[in-house]
Amino acid sequence: MDNSTGYGIVLVTAASREEAEAIASVLVESKLAACANFFPIQSVYTWQGEVQKEQEWQLFIKTDLNQFSNLEAKIREIHSYQVPEIIALPIIAGSHPYLQWISEQVNH
Repeated sequence: MDNSTGYGIVLVTAASREEAEAIASVLVESKLAACANFFPIQSVYTWQGEVQKEQEWQLFIKTDLNQFSNLEAKIREIHSYQVPEIIALPIIAGSHPYLQWISEQVNH
């Protein structure tokens, strides 16, 4: 294991598979993320005073958190939600070769 200061996973939910794939592609092609995985989830949340139950798509975006503000701006630019989920979780530890790969993929 290696100390991973600066690396993290950004969680974003999207309305459809197509939107999740578009967000993932733009972030990787823009060198704001090394990798993004997405999969279907069921969400229950309150929006504008009412409980909503929706199928959404969860993205796990691996990045250098030094790029968070640029990554957030790009997501907000293309996302369909008025208030998209964009939250970062730090990677506490990871294998050195994998963290090095993230570093090589993301612009600094």
